Amino acid sequence: MVFVWIILVPLCVTIMRFHKPRPVEKGIRRDVSLWHREWWFFSVHKFGLFLAMLLAVGGAVAAIIASGGFSGTVHAYFGIMTVLLGLGQIISSQMRGNRGGKYREGADPHDPSTWRGDQYDRTPKRRLFEAYHKTTGYFTMLFALGAVGSGLMQYPMPLLTGAVLILFLAGLAAWVVYEFKGRAYDGYRAAHGYGLEHPYNKEREFL
Repeated sequence: MVFVWIILVPLCVTIMRFHKPRPVEKGIRRDVSLWHREWWFFSVHKFGLFLAMLLAVGGAVAAIIASGGFSGTVHAYFGIMTVLLGLGQIISSQMRGNRGGKYREGADPHDPSTWRGDQYDRTPKRRLFEAYHKTTGYFTMLFALGAVGSGLMQYPMPLLTGAVLILFLAGLAAWVVYEFKGRAYDGYRAAHGYGLEHPYNKEREFL
């Protein structure tokens, strides 16, 4: 569980947040695919988190079996909430809708009917997905920290505790550096381009 929630999940979140390509005029033209190099950040985020939840559910089942049922401890409550919220993330990811885009392969830049997509048009479905998925993702990590912290108090392991603290500080330092370098590129602009002809860029014209 420490590997899942202190290493794997933060790594997948960090890559998604800070390793999107720098926005260019026409964005990423090819559609999302595991085999397209420009989407590697998304593939790591998606499949890394699928793996994380598979391991987390397996760990939770093993813990419940070892405890002879739900123990009712603080650690157990934090743990079960973390796993449930994590599963909610997997479920919500299926609601992200299709991409669309003016300059993507297969679209005609002169025919707006070929641009349509949940992400490109910022449909209510897409807005709801992003509002839930992003916000709940950070809260899931907070519950995970509570689960790991309470677990280390319940079963003292000084070496593991030291390793967790080092990893936490390393992650903090990395995020500070990424933010300092301005690497948190906007996902919409990275995907579709930075021009104001795109709906969501126009909506945020003065931001």
